[in-house]
Amino acid sequence: MRFFLMLLSILMLGQLLKAQGNYDVAKIPSELSKNASVVVRNEEMTYELKNPGTAVYTHKMAITILTKNGEEASEMHEFYDPFSSISNLRATLYDARGIKVKDYKSSDFKDRSAVSDGSMYEDSRVKFMYFIHPDFPYTIEYSYTVDFKGIRSYPTWYPANTWGYAVEKSSYTFKIPESMTFKYLKSNLLKTDSLKLKDKTEYKWACENVQALEYEQMSMGLNNVVPWVYIAPNQFEFDNSKANIENWNNMGAWLYTLSNGLQVLPESAKLKIQELVKDAKNPQEKIRILYKYLQNNTRYVGVQLGIGGYKPIAAEKVAAVNYGDCKALSNYMKAMLQEAGIKSHLVVIGNDMPSLNPSYASMNQANHMILCVPLGKDTTWLECTSPYTPPGFIGNGNSDKTVLLITDEGGKLAHTPTYTPADNTQKRLTKVELDANGSANIQIETNYAYAQYEDNLGMLLMEPVDQRKRIINSLGIPNMKLNTLNYKQPDQNIALLNEKLNLTCSELLTKGGDKLFLTLNLLNRQGGTVIPIESRKTYFAVDYSYSDEDEIIYTVPAGYKVEFVPKDIVIDSEFGKYTAKAVVKDNKIIYTRTKSMTNKKYPPEKYNEYVAFSKKIFQADKQKSILTKAE
Repeated sequence: MRFFLMLLSILMLGQLLKAQGNYDVAKIPSELSKNASVVVRNEEMTYELKNPGTAVYTHKMAITILTKNGEEASEMHEFYDPFSSISNLRATLYDARGIKVKDYKSSDFKDRSAVSDGSMYEDSRVKFMYFIHPDFPYTIEYSYTVDFKGIRSYPTWYPANTWGYAVEKSSYTFKIPESMTFKYLKSNLLKTDSLKLKDKTEYKWACENVQALEYEQMSMGLNNVVPWVYIAPNQFEFDNSKANIENWNNMGAWLYTLSNGLQVLPESAKLKIQELVKDAKNPQEKIRILYKYLQNNTRYVGVQLGIGGYKPIAAEKVAAVNYGDCKALSNYMKAMLQEAGIKSHLVVIGNDMPSLNPSYASMNQANHMILCVPLGKDTTWLECTSPYTPPGFIGNGNSDKTVLLITDEGGKLAHTPTYTPADNTQKRLTKVELDANGSANIQIETNYAYAQYEDNLGMLLMEPVDQRKRIINSLGIPNMKLNTLNYKQPDQNIALLNEKLNLTCSELLTKGGDKLFLTLNLLNRQGGTVIPIESRKTYFAVDYSYSDEDEIIYTVPAGYKVEFVPKDIVIDSEFGKYTAKAVVKDNKIIYTRTKSMTNKKYPPEKYNEYVAFSKKIFQADKQKSILTKAE
């Protein structure tokens, strides 16, 4: 009997071990589970070029979702269009022990249009699947093949592309005919293997045991700490168009052929333009007039079809329908300026993306088009999709960027304006009449310029009820009643927004015996959310350079006098400068505060110095004044 039970136990153990598959969570190395919500168990990417316009891409992925925080990784999706097709879609779901739960076949995947926000029509579609499992952890495995019959770019390899992703194994194999050339960028220390195979050369990059990174505030991305490869063609064929983009000059020349001749306007539009600018005294005034006309008479609508993703709609068509995407509206503005005798250039730019890499020309470094109007030393840049921003202001997401001008001599790299702290300002004057019972009447006037204008422009466009909600939720003044508010842009040609608020507060002062305590910085306090990181990994920066200037004039309540104001504070560092000062004059406290920051890129080892700088400001913003009864 004992022998029988032992044999049965051995058989049951064997069945259990057999049931535990390759994706058993217990097999994940402990160091990969640290800080991870997702572990890439195995990834194999292969991209094989047949010729400049044809390729086959295969992707195999097995990924374990450890926690609910990683649930977004349980979606598989792949885009396609009339120039690509997806086949061999397969997927399998496994439980925590790696035991198969369900198989999925191609017909189980959903298929829908992939039209992006703001587009009227695109020819892009997506096949996708949401893998649902009630218990964590679980693993999904999927694979598919994409056949390309038109190429603009090559796939990027970025196996650990966000916080909380660990990687057991991942590889990227790139095969290219010997008759073709390409270019690539890769992460530091990543090895490149190459092998000649008949008439092709095979390149391979791989990584193993990449640990997950915990979220880091103010990060500029993971590129300096995780493996990656960017690959770009030198020659491609797409939608009956052939291009050589070995460098930016060549790319600009190709884009020029797509837009050349599309600036013809109908006679009625020409007459209208001549009428608009007939009294203009100089080219700058003509630009302002025509830009305003563009804003008042067109709207942004995306239409991305085939080569139309790069080729503007003809100006004649835009004049007829009064809409277009960034390319169409920029080209239409170019046509109007041309009619007015002013030369301009279409500009390829990455909005909210890094600058173009001067030594690495590729299509996927840009997502937007604006217009450049060179006038000797006074170049004007125009963001043609916004109906609100003034001429010459292109927004923070377009500023300080290396961009590509499309000229009749090919592509030329240029740099957009840099907005400094002196440009991106917030200047506020606040008058506070205090009452002995702690209440106050408060008048606030603020001017926001450039990037801070852009951040607050939405307030000008909101309904009054939404404006009130936003103000009440953002000011943080206790027991506040908002009486009036007003937003206006005093000059439509200047990126400046004026805000006026009138409110009352019943608890601005706190009592302590016969004294009243007043926190001097009423509105613009440093948040205390920046925390030290022991071994930070990524570079960091503030969103943009800026300068804040606050002046608050407190009228002391009748029967009280100022007993104490804090000493002047100056906090100066490589990250920025802060000052705070309080003076007493004619029974008033005049408090001034300035803070200036730059968005310089800082290395990770500087982060805790930045935290210390921020904490000093946080403490300085809590400074109080003391009022006492007058004798």
